[in-house]
Amino acid sequence: MTNSYLDTIDVRLLRYFAVVAEECNLRRAAQRLFMSQPPLSRHMKNLEEYLGVTLFTRHTKGLTLTNEGTKVLQTIQPLLRTQESVYEQLREFSTASEKRVAVGLTTAFEQGTFTTLEKRLREYYGERLRLVRSDSLKLVRDVKKGKLDAAFVALPLDAPGLELQATHYAEPLFAVLPSHWLEAEKPGLALKEFNGKPLFWFHRDSNPAFFDFTKTVFAHAGYEPLFMEEPEEHDVLLARIAAGEGIGLFAASFAAISRKGVTFSPVAEGELLRLALGITSLPGNEFLAQELVELAAAALPTP
Repeated sequence: MTNSYLDTIDVRLLRYFAVVAEECNLRRAAQRLFMSQPPLSRHMKNLEEYLGVTLFTRHTKGLTLTNEGTKVLQTIQPLLRTQESVYEQLREFSTASEKRVAVGLTTAFEQGTFTTLEKRLREYYGERLRLVRSDSLKLVRDVKKGKLDAAFVALPLDAPGLELQATHYAEPLFAVLPSHWLEAEKPGLALKEFNGKPLFWFHRDSNPAFFDFTKTVFAHAGYEPLFMEEPEEHDVLLARIAAGEGIGLFAASFAAISRKGVTFSPVAEGELLRLALGITSLPGNEFLAQELVELAAAALPTP
């Protein structure tokens, strides 16, 4: 047994390297690996640092293996072939009903946001995938109960006993106003412009982390809303906003919805008041969570 830091190299890095070496092009290799180009480029640089050699010569037309890179590729190919052979033999132990992968998808963002991500997930997991859409709090409960293997959730979020990992994706919150209000004609208003007006909002007990986060932003902005209990259903909430009963705060992607009597308006504090996309899973499911992070990186735009 050795104590070399090389013992810590993730075999996935070697497989990524083999694919890049086959393609001699980061973009094509990233497409094959269902990930975006920037993290793949970082993986290659990390591998070069681990090994202490330059693997590729980089030029405008792509990549070319160096002599050291060729030797590394020849060295790892038997390992990768053995790994694939072992995986194939292990798959033979599986029944025809191979274990499904159950993934939750939060409804805190407009679902059209996830169209490309859902396509990536179905390409990657095939018929094994089961997608469940629900609010983030219910998804957390289902992960804890073992009903879901992992879930895409909105952050900040309390998830005691679970692992939480952020993705790169986030959206500012927009004010959702009755269209007949004068404020609906002035996009980009500061939150304090709505002082004293009813805000449909949730109880702190349901999500203390997000409640405290927004409370801090509200205080910084000098915003003092008149809180009203928020209906659980989006359709009911939008109907009450359209009727002029108050305002709401929604992720920006919901602005794509065309709803009569409702106006989605950015606010001046949008960069502070952001809803982030994260992944929650049980301890021990870190590999699946990392797969989901990489799939999200390839499918979702950089805000």
